[in-house]
Amino acid sequence: MGIEYLYSEDYYKDMQEGSWRSAKEIIPLVLELIHPKSVIDVGCAVGTWLLVFKEYGVKDIMGVDGPYVDKKMLQISEERFLSFDLRKPLRMNRQFDLVVSLEVAEHIPRECAETFIDNLVRLGPVILFSAAIPFQDTEYHLNEQWPDYWVKYFQERGYVMIDCIRKKIWQSDNVELWYAQNILMFVRQNYLKSHPLLRKLHENTATSQLSIVHPRLYLKLQQKYITKETQLQSIQTKLQSILNSRPYGLLSYLDWSLKKFLLIRNMLKHVLNFLFSLCMKFCKKTRRKTSGENRRKKRN
Repeated sequence: MGIEYLYSEDYYKDMQEGSWRSAKEIIPLVLELIHPKSVIDVGCAVGTWLLVFKEYGVKDIMGVDGPYVDKKMLQISEERFLSFDLRKPLRMNRQFDLVVSLEVAEHIPRECAETFIDNLVRLGPVILFSAAIPFQDTEYHLNEQWPDYWVKYFQERGYVMIDCIRKKIWQSDNVELWYAQNILMFVRQNYLKSHPLLRKLHENTATSQLSIVHPRLYLKLQQKYITKETQLQSIQTKLQSILNSRPYGLLSYLDWSLKKFLLIRNMLKHVLNFLFSLCMKFCKKTRRKTSGENRRKKRN
């Protein structure tokens, strides 16, 4: 089951509030680093992040997502939305100052991952990106990877990584844990020459500390496994109770008796076969003896 089954009205209602609160916290931090006049969101869902960008003064916005998105739920105008299969090559006749793609790449099949990254880098020089890590434990994830996996693809296309946002939102309760845990910025190498602040942030990025797990995710997974363990223990207790019950004991006795009966029957069968073979041998000897005596009588 893939991303085409993900977006439903219930899904939007569950995710929209958290996305809006997260965007309100993160977008001002992004605008401190760059001042985009145009933004495209690849995998925009109903356009919550684009709506917040618009609130902060970015008028030229564009959202791209699959045909499964209900256009009636869009928070941006339909003219600003492109329905497109994200697994396929996307080519537009323009670029944007900022490309956004948050918690989308993990929904793309692994064999389409490079195509997806190609789509992003073709659209602009700065990319705000996040993707689910292994065991992030959300539905319909097809390609959960540690950040190094995505960094490699971007580096091969001439983009460098900047990790300057996560530490500013790590403790914020307003930001969903997957954004706080996974959000990175990728910038085209030659773009750094005209943006000294980004160049300095890139130089200060610790590439050996990319793969981190947020405490909230850890505790969430821990609680999940504790619940599963409790459920298993309950099942084991019920099974043991059934095994110890009288009806089961009677069935066990009957099963044991049947096995014993079959064993005795097989033993009797072997005994009877043995006795029958002895009887046949005795009969043959008796016939030979009688036949010999009759021949002697005839000669006499």
